[in-house]
Amino acid sequence: MAVPTKKVSRTKRGTRRSHDSLSAPTYVEDKESGERRRPHHIDLKSGKYRGRQILAPQSDV
Repeated sequence: MAVPTKKVSRTKRGTRRSHDSLSAPTYVEDKESGERRRPHHIDLKSGKYRGRQILAPQSDV
């Protein structure tokens, strides 16, 4: 069975784990509607993406 020869230092362990942390999702304000949306995603309220109409706009019910 494989056993590590030396103890892994805190620095090496922290460097390896540096990309494991979670980050909060980013949002941007839409230029046309002013609503917050994810970058590179369709604005579900207006149905537009990069100025083009992709989906039918949602009506508030």
